[in-house]
Amino acid sequence: MARTSNIFARVEPEVKEQAEFVLEQLGIPMSNAIGLFLRQVVLQRGIPFEVKLPQSKPLSLGTLTEEQFNAEIEKGLADLKLGRVVSAEKVADRMRQDYKI
Repeated sequence: MARTSNIFARVEPEVKEQAEFVLEQLGIPMSNAIGLFLRQVVLQRGIPFEVKLPQSKPLSLGTLTEEQFNAEIEKGLADLKLGRVVSAEKVADRMRQDYKI
């Protein structure tokens, strides 16, 4: 294993929590993400890039064609069948954490 060095940084707790949440979804430990960032800073000789989850645009019922609406319903049904669901309680808990409600 390569030698490593410690980095200590002060970060707002909310920013750290939100970053951990995103990185967890990407499957990247925080220390690896920081290492990736620093390697790219060296290679690019500056702030290198953005790594983020794609932002989905909220759908508006009034802007969808019938075919688009049906496709969205089918996606939702497929998610249900595959178990890709999150309880309303879990979503509410996350929103309370994120927005300090």
